Amino acid sequence: MTTSNIKLKVQNFGRFLSNMVMPNIGAFIAWGFITAIFIPTGWYPSETIAKLVSPMITYLLPLLIGYTGGKLIYGERGAVVGAITTMGVIVGSDIPMFLGAMIVGPLGGWVIKQFDKAVDGKIKSGFEMLVNNFSAGIIGMLLALLSFFAIGPSVVVASSKLTIAVNFLVEHNLLPLTSIIIEPAKILFLNNAINHGIFSPLGIQQAAEYSQSIFFLIEANPGPGLGLLLAYMFFGKGSAKSSASGAAIIHFFGGIHEIYFPYVLMNPRLIIAVILGGMTGVFTLTLFGAGLSSPASPGSIIAVLAVTPKSSMLGVIFSVIAATMVTFITSAILLKTTKEADKSFEDAKSNISAMKSEAKGMVNGTLDLAKVKKIIVACDAGMGSSAMGAGVLRKKVQDANLDIFVTNLAINNLPNDVDIVITHKDLTDRAKQHAPNAHHISLTNFLDSQLYSQLVVDLLSSQNSSIAEEKAILVNNTSTDNTPLFKLSEKNIFLGLTAKNKEEAIRFAGQQLVDNGYVKPDYIEAMIEREQLTSTYLGESIAVPHGTIEAKDDVITTGIVFCQYPSGVQFGHEEDDKAKIVIGIAARNNEHLDVIAKLTNALDDETIIAKLATTNNVEEVLAILS
Repeated sequence: MTTSNIKLKVQNFGRFLSNMVMPNIGAFIAWGFITAIFIPTGWYPSETIAKLVSPMITYLLPLLIGYTGGKLIYGERGAVVGAITTMGVIVGSDIPMFLGAMIVGPLGGWVIKQFDKAVDGKIKSGFEMLVNNFSAGIIGMLLALLSFFAIGPSVVVASSKLTIAVNFLVEHNLLPLTSIIIEPAKILFLNNAINHGIFSPLGIQQAAEYSQSIFFLIEANPGPGLGLLLAYMFFGKGSAKSSASGAAIIHFFGGIHEIYFPYVLMNPRLIIAVILGGMTGVFTLTLFGAGLSSPASPGSIIAVLAVTPKSSMLGVIFSVIAATMVTFITSAILLKTTKEADKSFEDAKSNISAMKSEAKGMVNGTLDLAKVKKIIVACDAGMGSSAMGAGVLRKKVQDANLDIFVTNLAINNLPNDVDIVITHKDLTDRAKQHAPNAHHISLTNFLDSQLYSQLVVDLLSSQNSSIAEEKAILVNNTSTDNTPLFKLSEKNIFLGLTAKNKEEAIRFAGQQLVDNGYVKPDYIEAMIEREQLTSTYLGESIAVPHGTIEAKDDVITTGIVFCQYPSGVQFGHEEDDKAKIVIGIAARNNEHLDVIAKLTNALDDETIIAKLATTNNVEEVLAILS
């Protein structure tokens, strides 16, 4: 078995465990709040309300897990039998049966599924409902008895052994060593599987006895990710540095930990930093005897503090701060001493460029972009990073007036009718198993706006041929001739401009094209007409107004004008769609696309865009665009 196959099987197993917990996370949080607030050592003790704690952890939560596990295997029938089976392990033991529920819930679903397969087509007409109801009841009863007498006691024995092992790690201060395994596993997108598939059941069992557990914060601590991103903010380079601040906010306050994974992959040595940060966080928790009352999901500082008991507040805060500081210091040292850091980042950008090519529908050679109706951005849990990616893509699809449904889902929930699946490159193999007929696009960053723009452009080109050539703004330049199509000089550059609206800005650019001898005066009205068809705003503060296809006869020779509006001009539909760089374009035939491609290649760096939008030096603009 190859390493990739082993990794895939581990991801699938961990994902399945996580899938039993994630849909019920609200119930876990509700139990955690009740525990943290109303138990005798809580924020507002109440003996009456605290009576809810024991029944919820003993019956409600395991039943929800068993029900969900059965449903994952065989829908509603599997869910019902899974819940019945779970009652066997609950009553047959004297500890919270989360691990038992994770075993017998899917078992119940699997058994009833096999029964239905065996009798398929053999039930006489009119007896289907009778057989279905009695089969579920009888099989559920038998499995409940099996769980009561055999599976439950076995899980109790296994849990006691596991508890002894955990206590050994705690008593000998070895629990921080788990970060050596946990942090690299998180980078492989096993974070949800680890947190909700392993630590949550252990934590809930521990919390039932001590009203809190350290296990809820071993994986979910936002400190290591924050420290890494802060280091990139101060010591990173290029796009990694400029994007780190936004990523830090999303990670720390939004709880989307997946967003910092690509930053580690850019420079694999940084895995050392997050391991040390994770170990520091766990050590601090053990030092203070601190923990959470329930799982923190998503893993934001807000969610963490919301389920922190009063007695653990100081320890949890120090744990996050210590993990952040150690990761930041270690990452800073590694970033400053990594001679090939730039190369690593450029390699990452090259990978993204390759993925942009995949987005054109050329991965398997069979996708007809003109027929695409459903796109799904998928991740491990279908809640965090994929939701953000789907939001970015959905807006671009809507702005392009494409009739395409865009949403986000967990990989295991991918439907059969999806046309395109977008997911992280480490998860693509799994996605292909669940949606084998779909076209799959891999990425390294769910917020890769350029990849989504490329996909929308190609979809638009296929589905709206009347303006395909005009909207192909981000198409890769296929020309092998690197000879400039025009000579850029000072007469093409206009800095420090202001405009009341985009029409005024477009007319100014058009007039400069006329004055430079690139076009006839009628071309200006064609630019206004073109803008009314679809906005030429690209995003990233850039707009590229140009004429319609019919106006190509008004083009005398290929050329551009660069117009800078430091205060911005409203071009797009949203309030933030303001263009600070307006590039008027004149070109004949396919030269149009070549000009745009050359420009977008030059403007493929956020730092360059920021410089062009603010500089008052014409020579600097010429140097960049040349």
